[in-house]
Amino acid sequence: MGADGGRRGKMTGHAPPLVAHLIYALSTGGLENGLVNIINRTPPGRYRHVIICITTADEFAERITAKDVRVIQMRKPPGQSPGFYLRLWRLLRELRPEIIHSRNLAALEAQLAGLGCPGVRRVHGEHGREINDLDGRNWKYLALRRVMRLFIHRYIAVSRDLQQWLLDVVGVAPGSLQQIYNGVDFDRFSPGSVKPLALLPPHWQGLDDMLLAGTVGRLTPVKDQQLLLRAIAELRKTRPDVFRRVRVVLVGDGPLRQALADTVRDLDLGQQVWLAGDRDDVPELLAAMDLFVLPSLAEGISNTVLEAMACGLPVIATAVGGNVELVEEGFNGRLVPVGDARALALALGQLLQDESERRRLGNNARQRVLERFEWGRCVDAYLAVYDGLLQPEARRLGNSARTGKAG
Repeated sequence: MGADGGRRGKMTGHAPPLVAHLIYALSTGGLENGLVNIINRTPPGRYRHVIICITTADEFAERITAKDVRVIQMRKPPGQSPGFYLRLWRLLRELRPEIIHSRNLAALEAQLAGLGCPGVRRVHGEHGREINDLDGRNWKYLALRRVMRLFIHRYIAVSRDLQQWLLDVVGVAPGSLQQIYNGVDFDRFSPGSVKPLALLPPHWQGLDDMLLAGTVGRLTPVKDQQLLLRAIAELRKTRPDVFRRVRVVLVGDGPLRQALADTVRDLDLGQQVWLAGDRDDVPELLAAMDLFVLPSLAEGISNTVLEAMACGLPVIATAVGGNVELVEEGFNGRLVPVGDARALALALGQLLQDESERRRLGNNARQRVLERFEWGRCVDAYLAVYDGLLQPEARRLGNSARTGKAG
């Protein structure tokens, strides 16, 4: 992929409004998956889209099926780079978007480059916090966010937890903030009638009584897949009958892959754990699982939890962020404290030994996503934000909401 990403559409004439999506990178991740789904599901002719990557994009960009979507890689070097902001300013002046939509902290700062674009409306989305700022109270980051309140016309939070944080801690005005959940592709993610066990490692396929637990996500510190490994090792001591049967698949790649492989070796879990890497067959792997685990240190709204629920899986998740909005204790899964390997092992042991309970929780999980997390509803909500910002009356109200003045 070149510096421009290769997809170009007509940018002249009476074209639909252009939304410039400003993100750190376009690669495997929940934020990126949500962005691509919104673009792909936007009705043709409603809006045009360009994705500006502060750093780079990879093959994940090939998931964009909408026509004439540009993917532009800015390749910003690490650290401070005044030249990057100049290049971004020039790019935005050339593109002349009606809306600039940034997502998460790195892209929020880059919104500064768009301040010289006349008439542009600015949207910022919060999808989750960083590993070095799990509670969202880092004073440097808060200072930046509070300054940027002066320039952002609409905020979008993907969870009620992030919404409340933006209100209480960052100080965003209620009139400029909306909470919108992500959706789920029910065609791709649904319960399978037969478990596709042929996808699993050959030495697992002959295990008639195997119980498969799994997680999906980038191998990064905030996802804390180490906790799941420690919990499986704990089962060896507390529930040897379950440990003998359980197998664990970690789907995803990232900077902690080698550290996780080392933990597997150190805990002597080589027979129990499969580091599957990035996969194109996630729906099939979910269909092979008996339960799903999300051991994160922090979370916005996890797409993988929603996808697991759509597949009819019970979920064990840490009780942080948006997880508690998706997983209800005893209804569709279990909630455990962050970093508590014993609590996670206890929940795993209880659910893995009880097939009828897994089935009940999984059925409830599927029903909940069908009722609340449909992509059409999500896309309509995003487009309504864009539509509102481009209406003259909405512009006046948006300005008064940000300044706290009456209309």
